[in-house]
Amino acid sequence: MSTSAPTRCKWAETHLDKPFYVDYHDQEWGVPVHDDRHFFEMLILEGAQAGLSWLTILARRETYRAAYDNFDVQKIANYDDAKQQILLADPGIIRNRAKVAASIINAKAFIAIQKEFGSFDAYVWNFIGGKPIVNHHKAMSDVPVSTELSDALSKDLKKRGMKFVGTTIIYSFLQATGLVMDHTTDCHCYSGLVGK
Repeated sequence: MSTSAPTRCKWAETHLDKPFYVDYHDQEWGVPVHDDRHFFEMLILEGAQAGLSWLTILARRETYRAAYDNFDVQKIANYDDAKQQILLADPGIIRNRAKVAASIINAKAFIAIQKEFGSFDAYVWNFIGGKPIVNHHKAMSDVPVSTELSDALSKDLKKRGMKFVGTTIIYSFLQATGLVMDHTTDCHCYSGLVGK
C-alpha cells in the first residue's frame, strides 16, 4: 500500500530535496517558543536573512551556532573587535559588517529586556496576551509580510536600540517562533497546531 507525501506550505515544497529545510517547516515553524536562547537565535538569523533567502540562512544554521557560541546572549554581548574580525572572516556565516555589529548591539538590548521583564519570553508574548495568533490562510499568497503586530513589535525593538528588526523581518520572526501560526489550511501541520 503506497502512501502519498503529506501536503505542506508551498514554500517548503520548493526544496523537498533539502531535508533540513523540510524538517524546519514540519517541526519548528509556527510552533510556540518559550525559550529565550531560541528567541535570540531566531532574531539573529532572521536579521541575517535581510536581502537573502531563508534557505541561505538555514543552510548555515549549524555554522552560525558554532560561530556564535550557540547564541549565548551573555557571551555575544561581550564580543570585542577581535571577535568581530573572526566572525567577518568566517565563511560559514553571512560576512556582513553591519549584521555582525548588529548581533552584538541586539544582544545587549536583549539582555536589557530580560532584566526589565524577567525574560524575553514574557516581554514578547505580552504583545499578544500570551496566546498564539492562529490564522487560517488557504494559500501562501494570502499570508501577509507584515501586520500591525509586527509594526508595533518592530517599533518597540528599534526604540530599545535593536538593528535589523524592521516589520517584515519581525513578522518572519513571529511566524518562526509560533506567536503567529501561518501554516496554510491544506498543510499537514495546520491541523496539528490549530487549537494548541
